[in-house]
Amino acid sequence: MEKIKSKGLFAFIFVLMLIGYSCKESFLEIPATGQLDEDQLSNKKGIEGVLVSVYGQLNGRANRMASASNWVWGSIRGGDANKGTDPGDFSDINPIQRFEYITTQGVTKDKWEGLYEGVARANLVMKLIGVAKADVTDADKKRISGEARFLRGHYYFELKRGFNNTPYVDESVDYGTGIEKVPNNADLWPKIEADIKFAYDNLPETQDAAGRVNKWAAGAYLAKVYMYEKKFAEAKALYDVIIKSGKTTNGKQYALVPKFQDAFKAANDNNSESVFAIQAAANTGSVNNANPDFDLNWPYNTGPNGPGNCCGFFAPSFELGNSFRVDATGLPLLDGSYNTAGKELKTDMGLKSSDAFTPDAGPVDPRLDHSIGRRGIPYLDWIDHPGNDWIRNQSNAGPYSSKKYAYYRTDVGSLQDNSSWTPGYTAINVNIIRFADVLLMAAEAEVEVGSLEKAREYVNLVRSRAANPASFVKRASGENAANYVIDIYKTAWTSKETARTAVRFERKLELSGEGHRFFDLVRWGTAGADVNAYLTYESKKLSGALGGAKFTPNKNEYLPIPQGQIDLLGKDVLTQNPGY
Repeated sequence: MEKIKSKGLFAFIFVLMLIGYSCKESFLEIPATGQLDEDQLSNKKGIEGVLVSVYGQLNGRANRMASASNWVWGSIRGGDANKGTDPGDFSDINPIQRFEYITTQGVTKDKWEGLYEGVARANLVMKLIGVAKADVTDADKKRISGEARFLRGHYYFELKRGFNNTPYVDESVDYGTGIEKVPNNADLWPKIEADIKFAYDNLPETQDAAGRVNKWAAGAYLAKVYMYEKKFAEAKALYDVIIKSGKTTNGKQYALVPKFQDAFKAANDNNSESVFAIQAAANTGSVNNANPDFDLNWPYNTGPNGPGNCCGFFAPSFELGNSFRVDATGLPLLDGSYNTAGKELKTDMGLKSSDAFTPDAGPVDPRLDHSIGRRGIPYLDWIDHPGNDWIRNQSNAGPYSSKKYAYYRTDVGSLQDNSSWTPGYTAINVNIIRFADVLLMAAEAEVEVGSLEKAREYVNLVRSRAANPASFVKRASGENAANYVIDIYKTAWTSKETARTAVRFERKLELSGEGHRFFDLVRWGTAGADVNAYLTYESKKLSGALGGAKFTPNKNEYLPIPQGQIDLLGKDVLTQNPGY
């Protein structure tokens, strides 16, 4: 908002290019150019270039805190992981994981400004559509408006989840015409819903560039908005259509990929499971066109035997690891007993890599070893995770390494970028919505409208894919790397509460580390109980990082409005969130 006020909407466009429609991701390769005026931008090439810049902001453009990956805001706050690494490294995240938010915190300001940057870029597209030259056809205007309004809806969705209600500005308001006087006292949901509904009604089913949003991605996003608004019947009706007829922008019928891990593999980008993703391309001349979100989140000190080589952030939690424990039949421990003695996952906490270690032999969900790097288990096609040698500060981070969005040894030099300080920039797309998310959201909607058996069907589709033995992590001998046991739910769900618990836990397992968990807990109304239970358990393992941390209900669900914005615009314009 500060940038919007001080510079105006037109100062946000600095990137123009001809769109390479035939390449799956080249339309996001953005060279820096000079600032252009409205007349230069209002032809088709200009407007398309501005639209590209709206997509380009999805990963924050070198501002990782504004990215839709939400590894801090959704996953760390939700208990999937802790900050990891050394306590003093990027210490601005420490108060976030401890729920000790302050109004002047830099990472919070980064999120706010990065999201409003996206809003401003989308608004400029809409303003240019209104003055478009003759080479922009009515069909062009319809499609471009649909994409721009979808993206604007996305940025406001992120603002709503992060800060609750924030100022809503569209293309009709600019600096000097009232933008600096827009308050944050109106509910954002109707505006978000309207933008994304427009996209659903007006976008084509397929597009020439795989990374562009299509009708079905807009539909999936709209149904997600309905779920946040608790409009379960509307969401269920839309999910019915999406699951039956939805397809990717490049024309693939929505479906789960056969192997769980292939949903996060650069070589398999824009697959049948990819509903909407941040596009990434390596070796383009700028790592901002790659996946820059996780440049800090690699195993530490791997040398040539592992990916990234820095910096040990985003360490999966003990609690998450334990959550993958299953009973003898392969079903999760929905009673929470996975955190009790005898069922907790065995780790090498406190041991050196040279110390003897007997791996956990108990039954676990096979998604565990695609989601968490743990000692003795093959780390993709690199080496077996060596334990403490790959952990920067085990007493602060715990025994695990991030794994889900790691690149393979076979990706080096092609789907991974060596042009910057770390080799940890990749061509791996980051899923904002994937089809497993759609199925599990649909299952939630079915539970809430009373269709429990349909909900079980959707959950079992996800679990059946996880049970594909061809996807289990293997040792060089061909044997399973751990005691993988998983099955579908075979007994009918007759209780809404039982069904609800199973569906919610399945989201935890399937979508761990993907930025969803905290926002799920908030919309379910369970954040206070669940987050504090996590903090209580985890602080026994990592007392230095999390000891004494506490989630305060009716406050910590939302971040504070950055104080700098209130100082800039005035308390009569912006109202601080409760508790700050």
